[in-house]
Amino acid sequence: MALTRRQRQIYDFIREFVSDHGYSPSLEEIGAEFGLSSVATVHKHVQHLVEKGFLRKAWNRSRSVEPVGEPGNDPLRLPLLGEVAAGVPIEAIEAPETIDVPVDLASPGRDSFVLRVRGDSMIEEQIRDGDFVVVESRDHADDGETVVALLYGQDTTLKKLYRSGETVRLEPANPSMAPIEVPAHEVQIRGVVRGLIRRYASNLPRRARSGAAAPVG
Repeated sequence: MALTRRQRQIYDFIREFVSDHGYSPSLEEIGAEFGLSSVATVHKHVQHLVEKGFLRKAWNRSRSVEPVGEPGNDPLRLPLLGEVAAGVPIEAIEAPETIDVPVDLASPGRDSFVLRVRGDSMIEEQIRDGDFVVVESRDHADDGETVVALLYGQDTTLKKLYRSGETVRLEPANPSMAPIEVPAHEVQIRGVVRGLIRRYASNLPRRARSGAAAPVG
């Protein structure tokens, strides 16, 4: 999407500030740079940049905006929060890593994260053991969406979600595996899968250097 002149100026200032300081400017610092006395006005400009995909709300930070580059060009750095089971549920393991993904695999203005897949229950959705899924963080999903679900407050799994009365059915994409049926109140949606990254290298550096990336419908 095109930026207004003021949005472009603010975006360029934030990029330069982050490059110089290693962290993003506050709303007050942005306002001071452009002679804007109203923090609400600055927030409005920043929010438009978030909605257009030029900035994102940083995950778990006090200075909460960071540039993501021109949409479709610079990669987006997302937290790699561990593993998720595409098979028998396992406990998710959070890890202090990040991974760069194409901007178009994440929803502009929404928090996203990445998980490494373990298991092959989603093989017919082309999600394989060792792949990385890009997940839009939210607590709700429509029937048929591929979700990261927390079961009984401790076990995390990757499946297609369907509701039936007071029961949630988590459906694998593998005919050799049975669905998981859980009382609805024991299921928490942690996010919806929006993209897939497949690595062909044997090692796993902090940033993706090779492999294919594709959106997941």
